[in-house]
Amino acid sequence: MKKLVVLTGAGVSAESGLKTFRDADGLWEGHRVEEVATPDAWERNPSLVLQFYNERRQQLSKALPNLAHRLLAELEKHFKVSIVTQNVDDLHERAGSSQVIHLHGELKKMRSERYSHLVYDCPGDILLGDLCEKGFQLRPHIVWFGESVPLLALAVPEFESADICIIVGTSLQVYPAAGLIGYLPTSCRTYYIDPRPHPSYEIGLLNNISLISKKAQEGMKEVFDRITS
Repeated sequence: MKKLVVLTGAGVSAESGLKTFRDADGLWEGHRVEEVATPDAWERNPSLVLQFYNERRQQLSKALPNLAHRLLAELEKHFKVSIVTQNVDDLHERAGSSQVIHLHGELKKMRSERYSHLVYDCPGDILLGDLCEKGFQLRPHIVWFGESVPLLALAVPEFESADICIIVGTSLQVYPAAGLIGYLPTSCRTYYIDPRPHPSYEIGLLNNISLISKKAQEGMKEVFDRITS
């Protein structure tokens, strides 16, 4: 089976009703990046940060995978699929995708604020006073702005070995995730789905590319039909 790698971003989850920092006003549910998604924010006001992500987790519990998620899962019948996502939700998994790398962490997990390798499932809220086994406060298992992206090393080989690439729901403005497409082989066929494509430096290096100016669900239906027919 041919190797298919997919890079997904906020536009995929947005069609399931999940808002992100990439909305028009640059806020996430009324909050600036500096208030809820940086190490400084955690040091300054951990109660606000915990409340924010607890609310996002509750919102996620009511969201459902959309057609784009389901079609990506369906592609596993035709290709060896790896999904590399910038999204912190679990909608890819709930749709049935079996190989998902979460570059920016997972909303339904939590970890020790001191020992980053101590990661736990998080079915409900995280409260001040909830501690890891070593006695340190638990925090959302999210890669905040200014932190390293540890799973980037796992994602790079997926792009290096791809026969086909789909980029969907991302403006390719957030690094280092956007830089992953620079690892694609020159022979790789790439489909870039975004209603308002923003050509980046890496996109300019790709010769074998189709730009599809549609939202995630409509664009994925078009690409699915093309590559499975």
